Amino acid sequence: MQTTTADRSSKSNMDHWNLRADLAAAFRWAARLNMHEAVANHFSVAVNASGTRFLINPNQMHFARIKASDLLLLDAEDPSALDAPNAPDPTAWGLHAAIHRTCPHARCVMHTHSIWATVLACLADSTLPPIDQNTATFYNRYLVDDAFGGLAFEAEGLRCASMLSDPARKVMIMGNHGVLVVGDSVADTWNRLFYFERAAETYVRALQTGQSLRVLSPEIAEKTARELEDYPGQADAHLRELRAILDDENDPYAT
Repeated sequence: MQTTTADRSSKSNMDHWNLRADLAAAFRWAARLNMHEAVANHFSVAVNASGTRFLINPNQMHFARIKASDLLLLDAEDPSALDAPNAPDPTAWGLHAAIHRTCPHARCVMHTHSIWATVLACLADSTLPPIDQNTATFYNRYLVDDAFGGLAFEAEGLRCASMLSDPARKVMIMGNHGVLVVGDSVADTWNRLFYFERAAETYVRALQTGQSLRVLSPEIAEKTARELEDYPGQADAHLRELRAILDDENDPYAT
């Protein structure tokens, strides 16, 4: 008999099981869609009201293999986490602990070097014009960091976190680096990351034609972005369907 998500949940005694399973599913799909960097990059989600306790992927485990039980539970206020036997990647700690400590609205944080977003981050002008529905989704809702300072150890992580104070801007195009997306939940953040990667691909491919771009007016771009923000249930449905596919395949992500 097939093991369902509900069966796994009832048999599990892990704290924050559903959050763990959601995040593990996001890792698995990031790997399937090639939105990963082998054993680098990191996703995290807060588990307490203040946002300072969070789950994150273990050090140097490939996204395609991460399970719910593998995720580390860390306290952003406790730097001794780096001294533990199962210490997180130091750049994961530097970036994600800083964000969870200083940006309580960022319940979930996903950082990748996905191909198209990274190409966009490498352009001298990394802005994303609204040329279709996906690109318009992010109109006035992202920021560009043009002060890359090397690997995201503690100082660089704090610098990046300081740029995320505006809850309306949930995507950071990290110049010369990649992309960082925040959200209210794993579903919300994964959905935003997925569509940002699609938007970046559309824009870069449009540039490759060498033809002039058909850019939406500010009024229509903002209207489209607001309509998509208010579109009911898409992010939850997106992740729910991805988990259903994994469950149908008897994938062990939720173990």
